[in-house]
Amino acid sequence: MDSDRQERVARINRKLREVILRHMETPDARPSAVKGLTLVRRDETNSSERCFEKPLASVVVQGSKQSTIGMQEYVLRENQCLVSAVDMPSISYAVDPSSETPFLSLFFYLDKKIFTELISEMDPEERPAFHAGLGVSVADAEPDFLEALLRLAELLDKPKQIAVRAPIIMRELHYLLLIGPQGSTLQGLYTSGSQDSQIVQAISIMKKNIAGPLRMDALAKQVSMSISSLHRHFKSITGFSPLQYHKQLRLYEAQRLMLVENERAAAAALAVGYESVTQFNREYKRMFGEPPHRDITLRRSFAG
Repeated sequence: MDSDRQERVARINRKLREVILRHMETPDARPSAVKGLTLVRRDETNSSERCFEKPLASVVVQGSKQSTIGMQEYVLRENQCLVSAVDMPSISYAVDPSSETPFLSLFFYLDKKIFTELISEMDPEERPAFHAGLGVSVADAEPDFLEALLRLAELLDKPKQIAVRAPIIMRELHYLLLIGPQGSTLQGLYTSGSQDSQIVQAISIMKKNIAGPLRMDALAKQVSMSISSLHRHFKSITGFSPLQYHKQLRLYEAQRLMLVENERAAAAALAVGYESVTQFNREYKRMFGEPPHRDITLRRSFAG
């Protein structure tokens, strides 16, 4: 990185820190007034955070974070961008934050429609070379991308401008991701008709039919793939077989139902397709380390 680039990135970083600290006086991970944009501040090391996250782009502004997404571990440092292009189970924690130097980051959710439109509008020569592989990547954030992200965050100080300017900047951020170092992965996943885009379609079908049994032959037919090809490409992108992924999808949704919608464990189990509450309890404890009721109680006490 040349000196001019370093200085530009450092200048943008300082301003991003100021914005986050101005709007996050206490530790939290809070959706902002800009739709899709979340600010994160951590002042101390706590237990790891687990979730089944939607596709997103995340940038660390101060400190570092260790994440396990799917089956792969990542370390995200200052001014690095992590792109998770498909819905994935995630475990992460901030590395050694403190009240003097809190961990600061922000992320926004990716919009499939925007990517599809941009790819169709781009000149073929402008599109990055297609690269098949895991739907998660980490790279140094480009200065133009960081600058656009700063403009988006600064809208929090100009609330009357959010409705008009935020969608424009959000579209710009998607475009910059496409032409940046992580664009090759995004290109395959969001180009209509590609095998990777068929996996995105398969994930969407699984989410919509979470309570139903996973029939590989029917799913493969719906996305116009053979069963073997679906299995192979699904695992290459997510790190899981379709059956493993479906089980995690169900368990995370059951957790959400209990934590957010106050469902009892038995009702949550039935809602996501478990016929046996005993089996649900066993698989839930295997994944989250505690049986459902205790896990939800601990999470609520930690949040409080």
